Amino acid sequence: MKPRIFINMHYMELGGAERALLGLLNALDTDKVDVDLFLNQHTGEFMPLIPDKINLLPERRGYNAIERPMKQILKEGQFGVAIGRLRARKLHKKYNQSLDDRERAFDSSAFHYVAECVDRYLPSLEDLSEYDLAISFLQPHNIVLNKVKAKKKIAWIHTDYSTVHVNAKLELPVWAGFDYIASISPDCTKSFLKTFPSLENKIIEIENILSTDFIRQQAELLDVSDEMPKHGINLLSVGRYCHAKNYDNVPDIMKRLVEKGFKDLRWYIIGFGGDEPLIRQKNAEAGMEDHVILLGKKDNPYPYIKACDIYVQPSRYEGKSVTVREAQVLCKPVIVTNYTTARSQVKDGVDGCIVPQDNDACAEGMTEAIHNRAQLDAISAYLHEHDYGNEDEVEKILDLL
Repeated sequence: MKPRIFINMHYMELGGAERALLGLLNALDTDKVDVDLFLNQHTGEFMPLIPDKINLLPERRGYNAIERPMKQILKEGQFGVAIGRLRARKLHKKYNQSLDDRERAFDSSAFHYVAECVDRYLPSLEDLSEYDLAISFLQPHNIVLNKVKAKKKIAWIHTDYSTVHVNAKLELPVWAGFDYIASISPDCTKSFLKTFPSLENKIIEIENILSTDFIRQQAELLDVSDEMPKHGINLLSVGRYCHAKNYDNVPDIMKRLVEKGFKDLRWYIIGFGGDEPLIRQKNAEAGMEDHVILLGKKDNPYPYIKACDIYVQPSRYEGKSVTVREAQVLCKPVIVTNYTTARSQVKDGVDGCIVPQDNDACAEGMTEAIHNRAQLDAISAYLHEHDYGNEDEVEKILDLL
C-alpha cells in the first residue's frame, strides 16, 4: 500500500498560505502517496483549484463552527463550540489586559485561545485512518496534534515571530507535541527559535512550493484590461486587507508619488479583510480614489499580476511572501518594503527592489525604482532567465516517510 498523508487547513480563502498549500498539493505525486485533505470549512475562492488527484474529506460538525459567525452555529445547535469560543474570548481578554501597550498592539494569541477552548468539543478524527504523516499547514495546530492518528506529525511556521506577540506558555506544548516543525525560511526559523529555543532539534526548512506551470497557465485564463486599463504605470498588490500588509498606508504613499509627478500611476489592490473600511477612509482622506483602486476578492489573481507593470509588497511584516515569488515567476519587477524577511527573498537590484517602510522614504525609493527603467528591464530579463519554481521541495516531505 502507498503511504498515506493527512493535511489540515482552515479553508481555501484568498491568501498566501492557501496558495502555498495549492503548490504543495500540485507537487505531491499521488502515484507514490495517497493524500487526504481535511478543511475545517469548505469555503474560499481557491476551492475549485484543489487538484482532482487529492481526496477532499467531507466537512464535519464542530470543525466547521470554529470560525463562522456565532449566530449561525447557535442556530445549528453547535453549542459546545460556541461555549468554547466564549470561554476563549474571556481568557484572551484577561491575558491581553496583562500586556503592555506594545505587546497588546501586536498580540496574536486570540485564535490560540480558541483552539485550546474548543478542543474538548471537537470529535476525534481517528476513525479516518492511521496516517503515515499528518500535516498541520496553518496554526493553531491543535487539531492535528490532538485529533488525528499518525505515525509522524509536522506543523508549519508561516509567521515571522519577531513581528508579533504570542503567549509562549500557551503555544509551546502544542509545538512540542509534533515530530517536526517546518519553517519556510531561515529568517522565520531564527525568529521562531528566539521565542522557542528548546524546539531547535525539531526544525526542518521547507520553502513554500510553487508550480511555475500552474501559475503561468492560470495567468492566461482571463483578460483583465477592463478592470486594469493600460493608461500609464499600473502597480499591483495582492493580499488580505489586514495590519500586516500595510495597505492603510498605501493612499499616503501614493499621494507622495503623485506629488512627485506620477499623474498616470495607478495602484490596484486585490484582497479582502477587516481593514477595508480603514483603507477606504485613508484613501478618501488622501484624495487618492482615482489612483488607489481596491479590486476586492479575485478567484484567480494571476492574470492581474501578468497585466501589471510592477508588483508591490508594502508589508509591515511577512513570513515569506508567496505573491512576491509568483510575480517573479511571471517576470514582473517587484518592489518590497524592508520588512524583516525581505532580503531572504529579494536580491535588491537583481530580482527586485527593496525600499524603506517609512511612507516618505518608501515613496522616494519607489520613485527612484520606477524612474530607473534600465534597472527594471534588467530585473525582468533576470527573471526570464531564472526558474523560480521549486517543486523539488516536496521531496523533503516525502523523505519524512
